[in-house]
Amino acid sequence: MDINGKYVAAAERYADASQLYARCGRSGVLLPKISLGFWHNFGGIDPYERSRAITHYAFDHGITHFDLANNYGPPFGSAEVTFGHLMEDDFRPYRDELFISSKAGFDMWDGPYGNWGSRKYLMASLDQSLKRMHLDYVDLFYSHRYDPNTPLEETLQALVDIVKMGKALYVGISRWPLEALKVADKYLKERDVPLLIYQGRLHLLDREPQEEGILDYCQEHGIGFISFSPLAQGLLTNRYLNGIPEDSRMAKDFNLKKEMLTPDLLNYLNRLNKVAESRGESMAEMALAWVLHQKAITSVLIGASSVEQLDTDLKCVHAQPFEDTELKM
Repeated sequence: MDINGKYVAAAERYADASQLYARCGRSGVLLPKISLGFWHNFGGIDPYERSRAITHYAFDHGITHFDLANNYGPPFGSAEVTFGHLMEDDFRPYRDELFISSKAGFDMWDGPYGNWGSRKYLMASLDQSLKRMHLDYVDLFYSHRYDPNTPLEETLQALVDIVKMGKALYVGISRWPLEALKVADKYLKERDVPLLIYQGRLHLLDREPQEEGILDYCQEHGIGFISFSPLAQGLLTNRYLNGIPEDSRMAKDFNLKKEMLTPDLLNYLNRLNKVAESRGESMAEMALAWVLHQKAITSVLIGASSVEQLDTDLKCVHAQPFEDTELKM
């Protein structure tokens, strides 16, 4: 902060640029290997000053990519409202240094036009998002999920037109099946709006994008891949090695169910933790490094709840590759 209480970004924020950034597919875009996700911890129920502290620390350490969606909160839309306040309070002078993404695809408002992948929904949702975030455009706009009932051409043409209208610079898709990804890649390339990135869940406990061939396809066709929930919502940390803490996400029963912590999983987590300790790393650091060293990976999205957690996770960009061929569940 300067003498007037205004945020001033750290002068050395790009000092580690050679280690921190990775090219997104075959595009001109470099993304930080660690990106900050607003899925949790930035909603209307969360303390604004904590959100400010986390985002300040992130940007001060070269994290330029903030990932949002229309329904992030809770309540829906409130993470984007928080970001809008952050833009006005702190980040407006740095807009051109930031890479901001948002998405639409999940339930957002009542009625038949507030969900899935129609042109009506995507266009209206992005307009709402831009207003909440106090932005003229986003750097990246995603179809947040595959819609089996809307023609792919309708969803994809909406993405094309969003770029042509100047409301987004790039487009992506999230958790589309492989065959739909192939259609999207071809359709978008033919209209000069190439698919920048695919967002999917990849971590040591969920390797579906590898098994389905998504990563192979992205690697072969110059599409970036960004992994959300790379720590399995906290399972791949030391948080649950000795049971379920009362203040944990699992205890509060959000999207992490208590029955997931089976004896077999707990045994695996403890084995992972021992390997991490032998490497002089935290389990989280090692688990993130595993994701970052898979083919086609550009970045991992972390959802830090504190500056301390973010600082720990950032260390993964310097971690050595972790091969888990002898340590699978």
